Amino acid sequence: MTVAIIVAAGKSERIGTGVDKAFLSLGAKPIVAWSLLAFEACADIDQIILVVRKEQVLAAKSVAQMFGISKLRTVIPGGGKRQDSVMCGMEQMDPETRFVVVHDGARPCVTPDLISETLRYAKRNGCGIAASRIWDTVKYVERGTTVDHTLDRAKLWAVQTPQAFNVNLLRRAYKAVVEKKATVTDEAGAVELLGESVRLVEWARPNIKITTVEDIPLAAVAMKLN
Repeated sequence: MTVAIIVAAGKSERIGTGVDKAFLSLGAKPIVAWSLLAFEACADIDQIILVVRKEQVLAAKSVAQMFGISKLRTVIPGGGKRQDSVMCGMEQMDPETRFVVVHDGARPCVTPDLISETLRYAKRNGCGIAASRIWDTVKYVERGTTVDHTLDRAKLWAVQTPQAFNVNLLRRAYKAVVEKKATVTDEAGAVELLGESVRLVEWARPNIKITTVEDIPLAAVAMKLN
């Protein structure tokens, strides 16, 4: 069994609207609905667990019902950090789960093909992480706005979601996070704590994360919603 955990429990502080960004409109649908529909349409996904802020659980269930998300296993409240929310989702997985895919609900451009590709890597290598090459020149700044040095962009990638894993690998990774009292910003970071290899899945198409209100029209253009 393959389970998807869609995480949408952030505080949305940088969006600046006073509204949970997962429920802002993108085209004719709430942002989180696009991710739900992509995982619903992916033949490789058996169940979906949606993790949202406590006060949005009922709203999230309504969205899932409105858009016919039949694979939804449950909607649960998240934790104080992203890693806590993911671990909450993992606790709800079916005991027969062999692979798990974690996705940020704020990345509405995800497609069934990308989900399947990350899973293909996970089944072969233990994990598959959506990523894109960085083409801009990147400067390292130790403090303030003074450049310390220039990084070699040929070796730099922007890591995204979905991130797919053999479930035993991700469980071990998050056990290490808890034991070391570490903070990670994604599941790949947790796997790195184990010293295990992290395999990137290059994806050239837009996979925008909605962080500010300016990102919403960019995502709409990328998804050809205008």
